[in-house]
Amino acid sequence: MLGLPKGEVFLVPWTEEWEKEFKKEKEMIEELLGEAVVAVHHIGSTAVRGLAAKPIIDIAIEIRQFQEGECCARSLERLGYEYKGTNILPERHYFNKGEPRTHQIHMFKRENSYLHEHLYFREYLRKHDEAREAYEQLKREMAKDAQGDKYKYTDGKSAFIQKILQT
Repeated sequence: MLGLPKGEVFLVPWTEEWEKEFKKEKEMIEELLGEAVVAVHHIGSTAVRGLAAKPIIDIAIEIRQFQEGECCARSLERLGYEYKGTNILPERHYFNKGEPRTHQIHMFKRENSYLHEHLYFREYLRKHDEAREAYEQLKREMAKDAQGDKYKYTDGKSAFIQKILQT
């Protein structure tokens, strides 16, 4: 399953479909953006085998210069992405795709600290079964408690994520 309707927060079991979808999207992004792209990464819970997740593919794109993000926006619109700007996190260009939402792009300048945190957290969960299981349990509780409020859901996970990032 892929796609999360606006105003809903729910988790579904991990599926290989997410890996395939990421690879397909990555190829299109690299072809479209060419030299501007340093790397394209699958991040978030859909990138962690066995971890239940909201059915949205999170993609991190590393670019050479942060200013290139706005130029990339016009190209990404051809793939169905909507540019949301840099309001939430000033060092990130943010895009989403679809309703229900199927993909999100987080675009960072190469070597950005937020990008490194995403990659570190993903790798930690891939390597540590106990942490992955605890995180999934927390996510299930937060999804239930949030009652469709994505900000409440995200805030509820923050302390766990910060604890892992400090290891």
